[in-house]
Amino acid sequence: METEVAGWTTAEQGLAQAVFDRAMAREVESLIGDLRGKVATLSRSDEVWQLHDFLSIRRHEIEGRFDFRLSGLLFVFASFVKDGLVSIEELEGLSPDKLAKITAMARM
Repeated sequence: METEVAGWTTAEQGLAQAVFDRAMAREVESLIGDLRGKVATLSRSDEVWQLHDFLSIRRHEIEGRFDFRLSGLLFVFASFVKDGLVSIEELEGLSPDKLAKITAMARM
């Protein structure tokens, strides 16, 4: 028998963690791509500090967004789907109820 934590089975938690990790990797990959373009055009000291500010803001956004707490994970996944970081197909294996909620919230 599979145990549940906060309404999530062990299998769902494993799937959720794997999808979450892939989404974070995609977000960081996108950030690295943005950085490559910005770094390639640096030519003045003030641009270095602008890059620093950009990175500080992005770090704050990413750390705030990538919060793996089961209680809010449906909302997190809906935002990932809405922003193209995750597809609904990647979430198959979650209960139909969870998938329906994620799908509905991603449409808002």
